[in-house]
Amino acid sequence: MADLGRLNQLTVLYSTPQGIYLGGGDHGEILLPTRYIPRGTQLDDVLEVFVYRDSEDRVIATTERPLVMVGESAPLKVVSVNRRVGAFLDWGLPKDLLLPFRQQAEPVFAGDTVIVHVMVDEKTDRIIATTKINKHLGKQTAFFKPGQQVALVILAETPLGYNAIVEGTHQGLLYHSNVGAKLEVGQKLKGFVTAIRPGGKLDLSLDAKGYQRVAPLTDQILTALQANGGSLDFDDDSSPESIRQNFDCSKKAFKQALGALFRQRRLRFTNPGIAYVDIRESTGQEWRPGETDDGAKA
Repeated sequence: MADLGRLNQLTVLYSTPQGIYLGGGDHGEILLPTRYIPRGTQLDDVLEVFVYRDSEDRVIATTERPLVMVGESAPLKVVSVNRRVGAFLDWGLPKDLLLPFRQQAEPVFAGDTVIVHVMVDEKTDRIIATTKINKHLGKQTAFFKPGQQVALVILAETPLGYNAIVEGTHQGLLYHSNVGAKLEVGQKLKGFVTAIRPGGKLDLSLDAKGYQRVAPLTDQILTALQANGGSLDFDDDSSPESIRQNFDCSKKAFKQALGALFRQRRLRFTNPGIAYVDIRESTGQEWRPGETDDGAKA
């Protein structure tokens, strides 16, 4: 059976001038319009398609992917508001996604960006959105592990830090001590799971721990230096916001990476900024890992 609001693997049954029909189980035969048919498609092929309802309330398929699927949460832009039914959201498909008035925690307006959870309405069997998302976030976190990198969407600021949606399905907390710069509701970030608490909530950080955090960042800084002619306008005094925007890390992690590169004599501080140092030029000889600057074993 085809699942509304999700990706499905469906079999090609037959072709018509309007498109091809796919086997949809209890939903019957589902049309995939001609403009979405992959080149070279044959009868009995199995296609991966997204299944939803079109503007005439028919179950239909598309090879396009929406910004969010049923069971996931994400920030979406309000396209318009209909006084009778609710707001309509841009989720990347021709038919906008309905956010009914009854599913709005607070009124929304055209142009707003709101964080919603997407679900199938039990009464109408239609895909809808809700801003009352807490009760829809998952509690089972067995597939998360400490140190795992995850996609985050900032949900709300709290006295402790920022609540975030993890991988579109779960909730976690970024403590203020692990952030360093102000975050915006709806902002998308990469983060890491630091702990798993009873009740399904996750402790989060924007940086990996220890060497896992510093080693990739040092490579990123060296690459940026070389790409920018050997110098950058970033150093210990750069703002947390600019560091996050350009290097996707906290100021603390950035300073640790700069310190590691300075100790390795791979960069120097130019006050302001930093400059690349070619270790072969700084030592006057070929450098090999495991050796100090004078050629002795480290």
